[in-house]
Amino acid sequence: MTVLPIDRPAADRRRRRRRPGSPARLLAGSSFADLGVPAPVVTALAEAGITAPFPIQAATLADTLAGRDVLGRGQTGSGKTLAFCIPLVAALADGYTMAGRPRGLVLVPTRELASQVQAVMLPLARAMGLSVVTIFGGTRQGPQVTALQDRADIVVACPGRLADLIEQGHCHLGDVEVSVVDEADHMADLGFLPVVRRLLAATPAQGQRMLFSATLDNDVDVLVRRFLSDPAEHAVDSASRPTAIVHHVLTATAADRVKVVTELAAGQGRTLVFTRTKHSASRLAQQLTAARIPAAQLHGNLAQGARERNLASFAAGEVRVLVATDIAARGIHVDGIDLVIHADPPAEHKAYVHRSGRTARAGASGVSVTVQTAAQAPDVAAMMRRASVIPLRATVNPQSSLLRSIAGPPAGRVAPAARPERPAAVLAEASTGPATGAGAAAMSAGFRGSRRR
Repeated sequence: MTVLPIDRPAADRRRRRRRPGSPARLLAGSSFADLGVPAPVVTALAEAGITAPFPIQAATLADTLAGRDVLGRGQTGSGKTLAFCIPLVAALADGYTMAGRPRGLVLVPTRELASQVQAVMLPLARAMGLSVVTIFGGTRQGPQVTALQDRADIVVACPGRLADLIEQGHCHLGDVEVSVVDEADHMADLGFLPVVRRLLAATPAQGQRMLFSATLDNDVDVLVRRFLSDPAEHAVDSASRPTAIVHHVLTATAADRVKVVTELAAGQGRTLVFTRTKHSASRLAQQLTAARIPAAQLHGNLAQGARERNLASFAAGEVRVLVATDIAARGIHVDGIDLVIHADPPAEHKAYVHRSGRTARAGASGVSVTVQTAAQAPDVAAMMRRASVIPLRATVNPQSSLLRSIAGPPAGRVAPAARPERPAAVLAEASTGPATGAGAAAMSAGFRGSRRR
């Protein structure tokens, strides 16, 4: 087996050393400037309408800006992205990046999250004279390689494609000064942790490391103990958990399930529908469109361009309904989602929490509806107990008035196009696997990913 050499920086190029620090005692109402955020970053945040830190940011910034390793816990929507983007760009502002040797690294589980992290980071990075590149599969590697050779300062990457490019010699992690692992528990769920460990091991041991996760399962704890040095720990679960969600569990027959989902999705609000599989998402989106409710799709069988277009059309309000697999359960920041429908109940409680967390964001209220059959009821009840959710329960059929009460006034139905868009921009499993799925870890083991030309 070929072993990738780890290219360590020379001692005289080790610019950043982690300084000890201690959690600061913060006053209520602290501003970003009060926390020590550089003035250009404060200005960039203000231009984006962000003037006050969220709890996870206020809790962690004093430590991260001081160079400490940090372990941050907070539920989805708590503001974790800014919590690591701000200290990352601040730390790298005065350094020099060589071709193919980034100084900042952010590891994320999905392509969509990589794109959203880049979108948040770009204005901050530009304010500090830095560049950012995303690296993930499902798209040509050529532009990514070019950006690396153009001395990209910060890499936001899915582990599979990054490991692939490292093996090909296009990227080296020996100059990384700050490493971030985002959604670490989701990394564990997808089987990414073996390749994440190899990637972190290829970064200098004296660099700063930040790990953010909603939960700390055993697999995540292994990462913490192996790679974080005396980390400052911060948890803001109670402050960040969405509290304005009304939870419903509706029991329907298997024959009525799609019709019940259709009635729920027919309202005027913005609706996100979750299914367990890619094929179910594609089929349900077609069924909704045939019922004169245009629906976009988001799942792993779509090419990256199609995924980006569909998500953009949903975010812009061009379509009101998005049917997705769990790749949309984390990191997809779309404001104003009124209703989350679990057309297929999730397999476990963490997925339910993250799916439901797509609504009731930024102080808004929202509704989460799980549609189950009688046979699924025991498993759903157990899942709700583990998620600490007490839902409103009812048995329904497509004519039930409760559906209209939940969905709100119906929107006008739209006739499907003469030639409806096929869910086709489809990639073979072999090409999508290394990008975001569990196959990424297997195909990237030992940094021996499938090579793309």
